Amino acid sequence: MAAVAQCVRGALRPRLPLLSVALRTSPRLLCAATQHKNTGQNLEEDQSQSQNEQKVEPSSAEKLLAEEKAKLEEQLKEVTEKYKRALADAENVRQRSQKLVEEAKLYGIQSFCKDLLEVADILEKATESVPKEEIKDENPHLKSLYEGLVMTEVQIQKVFKKHGLLRLNPVGAKFDPYEHEALFHTPVEGQEPGTIALVSKIGYKLHGRTLRPALVGVVKDA
Repeated sequence: MAAVAQCVRGALRPRLPLLSVALRTSPRLLCAATQHKNTGQNLEEDQSQSQNEQKVEPSSAEKLLAEEKAKLEEQLKEVTEKYKRALADAENVRQRSQKLVEEAKLYGIQSFCKDLLEVADILEKATESVPKEEIKDENPHLKSLYEGLVMTEVQIQKVFKKHGLLRLNPVGAKFDPYEHEALFHTPVEGQEPGTIALVSKIGYKLHGRTLRPALVGVVKDA
């Protein structure tokens, strides 16, 4: 191995002076090569820095597009909200209109029913005014008249019920200002205060709505 190393050094030794001479005689070439290498590196660094700056800072056109996109998105959001509100308003109007139509169907006969209530009151008073002890076979005319009045009263109540009109005869019930109208207050032994002791005039409700409150006397503390 030592012999091989000596042979290699011997072979290279004659060429070293030539290489040193070449370097001494052409320093400009070496400087130019070095400058060219440095210039290439600087150009690559500048290009890399420019690309990084372009990546970091968007161009003015991109900024304008981003601003325009943001404006359009905001306008779309506003239009969508207005559209939703308009739909909600239209649905509310539709529901109110439908409710009004239904109420008109239910309560359109309200005035007519009020007029018929007077007829029902007259029939009721007529049947109540007939002495029960006089209603017998010995008085066939009176008996027939009474039975006819009772049948008429029953029939008119059937018609009322058919159209949603119901009687309010609240004797013994709790006083309700939405259904009853108190004519007087009086103490009544054995009855709880606030209950109805006497009904002076029958009341009526039309489809759950009080058409005419019952005129009543209310029990109070003694």
